[in-house]
This record gives sequence, structure tokens and C-alpha cells, in this order.
Amino acid sequence: MAYNLLKGKKGIIFGALDEKSIAWKVALRAKEEGAEFVLTNAPIAMRMGEINKLAEQCNAEIIPADATSVEDLENLFTKAQEILGGKIDFVLHSIGSSPNIRKGKAYGDLNYDWFQKTLDISALSFHKVMQVAEKQDAMNEWGSIVALSYIAAQRVFPDYTDMSHAKAVLESIARNYGYRFGKLKNVRVNTISQSPTKTTAGTGVGGFDAFYDYADKMSPLGNASAEACADYTITLFSDLTRMVTMQNLMHDGGFSFMGISEDIVDMISK
Repeated sequence: MAYNLLKGKKGIIFGALDEKSIAWKVALRAKEEGAEFVLTNAPIAMRMGEINKLAEQCNAEIIPADATSVEDLENLFTKAQEILGGKIDFVLHSIGSSPNIRKGKAYGDLNYDWFQKTLDISALSFHKVMQVAEKQDAMNEWGSIVALSYIAAQRVFPDYTDMSHAKAVLESIARNYGYRFGKLKNVRVNTISQSPTKTTAGTGVGGFDAFYDYADKMSPLGNASAEACADYTITLFSDLTRMVTMQNLMHDGGFSFMGISEDIVDMISK
């Protein structure tokens, strides 16, 4: 059901790779809620994904951009405002990649050049996006910027290795830029700490199935789906959450506040 929550709003959505992507689901929901937006992803990711199909469904234009490149981001924000006919009301940062995880490097054997790439792609790109938006004065008053995070920023998940550090940096950037953008233009900046989700990127993490099932059994509501995350993101883009900023918002079915659940006790006891 649509509520016209984003009627008249204009946005940029980073990171829609395929139909499993949270960013893909957000784009579909944003369209349903009346928004206009452009889609963007790194050229290499675009070759791997199906973003053209999404663009057709949403009647949205695609602007290729490497989010680690300030030059690409400057072009993105300039063109987005031209295409959309005005400043930006919302931005979704749904970007994350770890060469160390992709290539099976254990935490005690990290390649530090790859580690720096993990931080640049998954966290520093968020700062670059907002810095470019600020310098271009591209955001409307009371705009909303959201990035996707994970509880490994606060807790240890052995196979998440250097991505856990990237998520911690991402959340810190959200707090610091949230203060800055709030004072400048009443723009709010938040992160959503989502349940483990069966996206193309998520399932690439070693042991994913095990901690997906564990989280599902630990959470009183079960794991939050990609569709539910999209719904939550839309509320943060809307005017209903104007006073929410600098927060890391747990969207995990209650997992983050659990010590142990009956399901886990039963599983261990067998």
C-alpha cells in the first residue's frame, strides 16, 4: 500500500545491483510513494547487475559513478539536479565491498592495501558523498541521507573481518556529518543496522547461512527482510521523521537487545 510519503521529493539511490539488493527494493518503494530519483552504481557493478531493468521499472535515469571518486560524485550530483529539475531531498548509500572477504583472507592475514580499499568503498565514500553534496549546496532543507550498516560495527562476527571496521567508521561519519548537515541545512543523517539479509553481497560473507539462521532464532520477530528495510528507509526519507538524526537505527527484529532466546537454548540442548 502506498501513502504518497515521498510525493514531490527527488533523490539519489546508490547501490542497486539486482533484485535481491536492498537498494533495489528501496527504489521500487520510493517510486510507489511518489518520488523521482536517479540510480547510480560503479561502472563495474553495473556490468554485473541488472540496473537497466530497475531503471525501466522506475522510469529513472542511471548515472554511473564510482563513489570513491570525488570527480565522479561531483558529476553525479550536478547531473542529478539537472535531470530532476532541482535539489536533492534524499540519498541512499547502499555500498559495501571487501576485497579481503571476497578473496578469502582471514582476519589475521589481511592484505592492508585491500583493507584500505574496503574502508574507502564502504565508509569513506559516505563522507565523500556528503562533502560533495554540501559543497554543491545540492541538498534541500530537511533532506534525509541514509546509509546501510550492520551490528558487526559493535560486535564481533569473525567472518566479517575488515568490513566490521568499515561499518564502525560509516556510523561515526553519520554522527559527525549529521551534526554538520543539521546545523547547515536541517538535513538529517542516519544509518540503519539491518538484519543479515540474503543479498548478493551479504551471502558472499563466509558462514553467512549459519549466522543468518542464528539471528533468525535469536530475534523475537525473526530477521527483517529486504522489503521491510525498504519500508523503514522510506519513513526516514519522509517528513514523518524530521527530528531523527545522527542515529544508528536497529532494524533487526529485536536481535540487538537479546541475550539468548528459547530457540537457541533448545537448539543447544539437543
